[in-house]
Amino acid sequence: MSRAGPEKQPPWVIRGRTLSAEEVERARELVTQCDELGRWGLAKELCRRWQWRCANGQWKQRSALAVLVELERRGQLRLPTAKTGRDHRAVRRKSPSGAQSPWPEPVSGVLDGYRPLRWEWVESVGQHRKWNELLDRYHYLGAPGLVGANLKYLVFGRQGELLGAVGWQSAVKDLGCRDRLVGWDAPQRARGLDHVVNGVRFLILPWVRVPHLASHILGRMAAVLSGDWQRMYHHPIYFAETFIDPGRFRGTCYRAANWQLLGLTTGRGKNDQTNKPNRPIKEILGLPLTPRFREYLSQL
Repeated sequence: MSRAGPEKQPPWVIRGRTLSAEEVERARELVTQCDELGRWGLAKELCRRWQWRCANGQWKQRSALAVLVELERRGQLRLPTAKTGRDHRAVRRKSPSGAQSPWPEPVSGVLDGYRPLRWEWVESVGQHRKWNELLDRYHYLGAPGLVGANLKYLVFGRQGELLGAVGWQSAVKDLGCRDRLVGWDAPQRARGLDHVVNGVRFLILPWVRVPHLASHILGRMAAVLSGDWQRMYHHPIYFAETFIDPGRFRGTCYRAANWQLLGLTTGRGKNDQTNKPNRPIKEILGLPLTPRFREYLSQL
């Protein structure tokens, strides 16, 4: 099951946990013996065996799943097939019956008519279903299957108008332009990566036509994101990153909200073995959430 080329053996640092060779072997045995649990069940059982909890006492189930996925990427085990059963391209912009869904009445006017905005933290089953439906229907990438720590929001105007949806998750592991900006080495990055987030989805609903709304949402997110992450995962966030497809978007709202261009992706993906581009090259944008982000990230 080894993948391309030998890799340094444990101890490894994955999702902030240092794994010994013994722990890797236990994870491998768990997957072999209990694959009927599915990926999410395996992650919970791994937390139980490791007694891996958040500061609030909850199992670190998302982090454990990220560890299992990374171990699979390194050729150490083989997880059961993810049971998503969803084809975003097939369901996006369609009602459950397959017919085109009519849009609500247009939302338009000046931004001040909708401020202050209200952020709804996606927690319940119904909220998750609503968030996924919106992304599947109205975002060109559909709703993502988020692995690791993440936060989702629904965004409303002051009179309850649904305006959009935002999603954040754990940062990309290897991102050269970001790592050069921060100035950290591999051990520092392994310790500090939990304090960086990736903006995986940003949606303004297509019937919403409010000038400057998108950049205002991004600006407000920068103000509240670290605090919300602290409340959920008991540690702050110091830096945010995202990817923009320049063939589709210019990223104007991000730039208006002070996001900076860091560089371009290689177009190869994290599991590439050919060293040849096989997907669209994207712009990488970054936003420090504190002026001292380099100091904080390098000293963790």
